[in-house]
Amino acid sequence: MPPPAAELEFSVLMPVYRGDTAARLRRAAESSTAEQQRRPAELVVVRDGPVPAALEAELERLARELPVPVVRVDLEHNEGLTAALNAGLARCRHDVVARIDADDVSYPHRFAVQLPVIEAGAAVVGSSMHEIGDDEARPLALRRAPVGERRILAVSRRRNPLSHPSVVLRRSAVTAVGGYEDVPLGEDYWLWVRLLRAGADVRNVPEPLVGYRVSSGAYERRGGMRMFRADLALQARLLRAGHVGFLQWAVNVGVRAGYRFVPTRLRQLAYRGMAGSGRR
Repeated sequence: MPPPAAELEFSVLMPVYRGDTAARLRRAAESSTAEQQRRPAELVVVRDGPVPAALEAELERLARELPVPVVRVDLEHNEGLTAALNAGLARCRHDVVARIDADDVSYPHRFAVQLPVIEAGAAVVGSSMHEIGDDEARPLALRRAPVGERRILAVSRRRNPLSHPSVVLRRSAVTAVGGYEDVPLGEDYWLWVRLLRAGADVRNVPEPLVGYRVSSGAYERRGGMRMFRADLALQARLLRAGHVGFLQWAVNVGVRAGYRFVPTRLRQLAYRGMAGSGRR
């Protein structure tokens, strides 16, 4: 009998900026390294500009205490998520890279579930997620991921088909389509669309593998003219690329106009209702 194939090594990429907190940073880092059934080979942390002293001290403690090497990428100024992700990807030692945000929680079996999908040939694999507050044991909502090639492609014409904090990806596939591009509040959605249009194997697993932290005011921040302008810019890209036709573009813009300007409580109810049904 031949010996079992060696498991693929991978990196975890986590941007950090001044708005993060030390306690949640530690929870995110430990959950994606020490607590994983299948551990990464390294944690790459991109510090996006200066951070408070408590956060810097936590970064230094993590570098000493985590059971995997911690690679620091320190950006002198806050350059935003797109620049931070591209800088971090460039420093990862491995082609396979898992994303985690600095306030989210990776469940212990996350990488044990996702890495075999990558090893089977996928370029990107996401998952469903739980929305969580301070009490991780009591999820607030379930964000269901669309599953299957046809379903993911169909959903991508209406909304983001993958939850960014849940993905594991191949850097080579991402760089082949130009990496993350500076699309305010939509750099991930635009990346998935370009991968889909290039014929990449983009997948989701239905199981929730990440606890996505929803802080106070999260749904309030999803409303307003700034968010709607970002929607318009992204929808214009989708239209120019031929990913949506004029009718679908008009429907998308209309839905987002309603979503961005309804009262916050209605926005929360509508979003969670669509997420729970898999239609968000």
